[in-house]
Amino acid sequence: MMAPLWTTDEIADATGGHARRAAAISGVAIDGRSVGPGDLFVALPGTVADGHEFVAQAFANGAAAALVSRRPPDVSEAVPLVHVPDTMKALEALGIAARARIPGGTAPIAPADGARIIAVTGSVGKTGTRTALEHVLAAQGHTHGSKASFNNHVGVPLSLARMPTNTHFGVFEMGMNHAGEIARLTTMVRPHVAIVTTIEAVHLEFFSSVEEIADAKAEIFMGLEPGGVAILNRDNAHFDRIAAAARVHGARIVTFGSDPQSDVRLIDSALTPNCSCVSAEVHGMRLAYKVGAPGKHWIMNSLAVLAAVEAVGGDISLAGLALASVESPEGRGKTRAISVAGGVFTLIDESYNASPASMRATFDTVGRITPEGRGRRIAILGDMRELGPTAPDLHASLATALTDAHFDLVFTAGSNMAYLHDALPPLIRGLHAATSAELAPLVAGALRAGDVVVVKGSLGSRMGPLVDVLAKAGAPPAGTATEAVE
Repeated sequence: MMAPLWTTDEIADATGGHARRAAAISGVAIDGRSVGPGDLFVALPGTVADGHEFVAQAFANGAAAALVSRRPPDVSEAVPLVHVPDTMKALEALGIAARARIPGGTAPIAPADGARIIAVTGSVGKTGTRTALEHVLAAQGHTHGSKASFNNHVGVPLSLARMPTNTHFGVFEMGMNHAGEIARLTTMVRPHVAIVTTIEAVHLEFFSSVEEIADAKAEIFMGLEPGGVAILNRDNAHFDRIAAAARVHGARIVTFGSDPQSDVRLIDSALTPNCSCVSAEVHGMRLAYKVGAPGKHWIMNSLAVLAAVEAVGGDISLAGLALASVESPEGRGKTRAISVAGGVFTLIDESYNASPASMRATFDTVGRITPEGRGRRIAILGDMRELGPTAPDLHASLATALTDAHFDLVFTAGSNMAYLHDALPPLIRGLHAATSAELAPLVAGALRAGDVVVVKGSLGSRMGPLVDVLAKAGAPPAGTATEAVE
């Protein structure tokens, strides 16, 4: 019989709370609607609704216990509750306790001798790198990681609290849009290995320069375990700044990139519409492998993955083999074939997030896909958020990347995308709307068989519902679903 993830007594000890009635816990959840049998439901306060309003629903859905600061009136005194003064602070304490009980020393060694924890941040590529790491390490030991993009002040302690005691490899993603946020997260995670994928012009609404963004990302080294490893992109313009910050915290630096001095060095690559073929050198050892998702950005992600696998004592050759079956995360390149009159069109869902760098990477990758028949390359784009006063210029500047990638038609939604709409050559300028909801029906009627359609925008621009509208144009024919860009 599998040991429980937690007991209510252990939760009370970790959080300083008081447990009423014993229960064994198999998972941790913060959304009463998604609670599964055996879960601990954490009733977090919220700006729209208080989690205590959903405790009864959580128990109805199979929760084994709830972490609360008060018993809601519609919840029986007979159910297992752990009472704490502050449920958010209690979730953080539970995450810290989960990390503390994972065995492991201070230097990267074989997984049989202890768990190894990896933290990933960066302006772009952190979710792809994190999911690829989880994928390749799962073949080498019990691997636990962040789910979806649980990379903020709630998601990181929640992901930690879900970590089983038999974990060999833990992989955690850390995001931020203000200085100081990653510092708090990394001291909870205490990684043995910290990856910074790259530094780009994102979150400029909250920072006065890209250098400040680099400094905020470098906070990840504050929680690095003694003897830990910093894995850095040597091709990035801010490499020296990030490396200096890593050295302050005693990190051993491992670099990746196409730079000749890189420890994990890209030698050659071949890009295809469905995958990327790579030749690399890992600390002098030549390795040829395939990445299951296409695009230059995925190649760079794979180099960071190999560097991390080597740093935690994993098998590089096995990791190279596993990269062939890596798939794009949901909302970051998931591809479907959608039925329309006369055939199908290809729908690439990039609706989860967007930045100038990730936009250009997507355009480059889609530009390598040849539409069938009379099909066209079509981009449907929503606003990139958190770019501050530079937003108009950064949106307009995408016009060149779209023409370079041979897009035939570009639809736009949002006040900032209006600047791109105006900058586009008239031949490829599609319709513009104030919101994605207004644009959706206009686009749906314009698509035809053979089209390759990518939808991309920041989460706040709500391009996801537009993807759903397009997907309802038809059902994917059997055996035609594929994976594409990150």
